[in-house]
Amino acid sequence: MKFQTFSYHTLDEIRQAANGLSLTLPLSEVLRVLRQPVSAGPLRLANRIAIQPMEGCDGTPDGRPDTLTQRRYRRFARGGAGLIWFEATAIVQEGRANPRQLYLNKKTLDSFRTQVEEIKEEGMRQNGFAPVVICQLTHSGRYAKPEGVPAPLIAYNNPLFEKEQPIDKSRIVSDDKLKRLEEAFGATALLAQEAGFDGADIKCCHRYLLSEMLSAFTRPGDYGGAFENRTRLLRNAIFAAKGATSGEFLITSRVNLYDGFAYPYGFGVSPTGGLMPDLTEPKALVTLLHEELRLPMLDFTIGNPYVNPHVNRPYDGGPYVPDEHPLEGVARMLGCIGQLKKAFPSLCVIGSGFSYLRQFSPYLAAGAVEQSVCDLAGFGRMAFAYPDFPRDTLYGEGFNARKTCIACGKCSALMRAGTVAGCVVRDGETYLPFYQAHCCV
Repeated sequence: MKFQTFSYHTLDEIRQAANGLSLTLPLSEVLRVLRQPVSAGPLRLANRIAIQPMEGCDGTPDGRPDTLTQRRYRRFARGGAGLIWFEATAIVQEGRANPRQLYLNKKTLDSFRTQVEEIKEEGMRQNGFAPVVICQLTHSGRYAKPEGVPAPLIAYNNPLFEKEQPIDKSRIVSDDKLKRLEEAFGATALLAQEAGFDGADIKCCHRYLLSEMLSAFTRPGDYGGAFENRTRLLRNAIFAAKGATSGEFLITSRVNLYDGFAYPYGFGVSPTGGLMPDLTEPKALVTLLHEELRLPMLDFTIGNPYVNPHVNRPYDGGPYVPDEHPLEGVARMLGCIGQLKKAFPSLCVIGSGFSYLRQFSPYLAAGAVEQSVCDLAGFGRMAFAYPDFPRDTLYGEGFNARKTCIACGKCSALMRAGTVAGCVVRDGETYLPFYQAHCCV
């Protein structure tokens, strides 16, 4: 069955659609499982809902949280999720994805400390507990635009992305440069601890620099070719972060299990060809991260929001019409994550891809936790649209369908247009003017 927009009125209709597509979706009406606390290493989370790192592109030019940033995290904190995975925060100026991406350094440290304090205090005041807050540390690599124009730093030339306009080879990051970036991840992780975050994510997803390195099959030298080399930057950055921090500060990673591109340009696919997920190398990577580097929690995702966004965030509206039903994307995401959780039962796993089911997404989250697909359900777009959904679902009168994300893609359109990002539909007073100014011309 080809692409169809969302038209379901009951949970049974979703089950019937999934059955008709020969898909397995973990659905459960036992929502109380989401209220259970869970431990991740030294951290204890109040419930099983996580807010995924949703970048608002609304920091100050020097990288501090600005007015809209502060507003967004107040809303997230009030929402009642046990975990708030703080958005992509650059470790170096050249690695910023846009001129207003957050950038943690010694000059901006105090602003981040204030931001974390406000999140903790607001959560305690509204819900009786402070959420765990993880800071996502990133280098945007081929998607770097620190001054608002493309300034890519790439692992290797990729004809699938670059096509008839290959990026100049001078933009390929040298091995020496990568070694310096490993040190920068360590230094910034220490700043994150000083700012009051509970942990730091060494970001390795969605084809940003560390993620792209995992597919650097054609790159020569110490950071390309063999699996050991392609994972070197991530491993060494984690070593640096663990070495720089202390106590109960958690080091973790948001990791791509599958890129959705054929070998030799995609991670998580077979070297013999095709686009089907092959989790042989992702399992080897998680063995390194969990069993050797002792990371107790990982946040899993798939796809590339710049090139194949339907893979990581199935939608009704987007830059193209996918050649598959959106429920196939939801099932692929949870299928990949579930295989890793099954292989590593002691690992605390955060799942992704729940928001597409709208008002039925809590049942997908509950089923995923109940069936050990993941330990926490991570929500991204839904938090933009309906930041109070965890509290309403777990502790209130229930999920309000009139507030749900409708997977329209307008928040992504705002990011592509180079302006601040948020929900145009449910938070229109704030974000509709930006959409009208930048996306309706």
